[in-house]
Amino acid sequence: MGEIVKLLRVQHYIKNLFIFLPLLFSFSFADTESIRDTFFVFLLFSLLASSVYIFNDFLDINEDRAHPTKKNRPLASGSVSKKSGVLLIIALSVVSLGLSLLQSTTLFGILLLYFVLNIFYSIKLKHIAILDIFIIASGFVLRLEAGSSVADIEPSMWITSMTFLLALFLALAKRRDDVLLALDGQQTRKNIDGYNLEFVNASMVLMAGVVIVSYIMYTISPAVTARLGTEYLYLTSFFVILGILRYMQITFVEENSGSPTRVVIKDTFLKLTIFFWLLSFVGIVKLT
Repeated sequence: MGEIVKLLRVQHYIKNLFIFLPLLFSFSFADTESIRDTFFVFLLFSLLASSVYIFNDFLDINEDRAHPTKKNRPLASGSVSKKSGVLLIIALSVVSLGLSLLQSTTLFGILLLYFVLNIFYSIKLKHIAILDIFIIASGFVLRLEAGSSVADIEPSMWITSMTFLLALFLALAKRRDDVLLALDGQQTRKNIDGYNLEFVNASMVLMAGVVIVSYIMYTISPAVTARLGTEYLYLTSFFVILGILRYMQITFVEENSGSPTRVVIKDTFLKLTIFFWLLSFVGIVKLT
């Protein structure tokens, strides 16, 4: 059972917290129906994401066996059989997509698009440099849209842009780790020839800058200040900048950016930064 849980990559469900962003930025905390439906979507998206992770692992068994850490994944190590993996892919995807259709056709369409896009990503598109990280980032936007669809909240262009750009930033950090492994003689991805340190470093700096600018533009936009009733939301950008710089420090100085999920879960500095960002965001809106 422990290996099955490991195969599902439950720790990666933290990515699906993006589903809650529409509720957070709209301050719809009193709408119990929207909160309940959003939790339901979080569960469905998590199950569907697990089916995609397993499918990707199934295709990558040989490549993962050559990777210093991925070789310990259940399918690559043989602790879970290929047959069990296929059965899980079918069961998780059918349950998730089936229940989403019962919720709404819009939600079903979003989850189906995520599933199909990632199936093609796993088969072919992940081997095309640049396009691969764009598909990863698009997955985060679809999470945002899934949360919006059940909460009946239209995400602003700034929230959508920030989600996409932040996801690109994190995907680039992950590719940087692959580049470092390739330089060390461990070729773990077919598309790694489309990246080098200079390109990835410059791209990360670019993405970091536009994420910060997008967030500041969001906090000072007339629509947001009018809706939330405060002109001081820009002060929360302090923690956004702090978090971005800390992640860049982990990537460039500590060279430990292989798994964004693991970084966020294990790094106390980042967790405190996110906590104080949330605290300041809610506090400014409620007290001003």
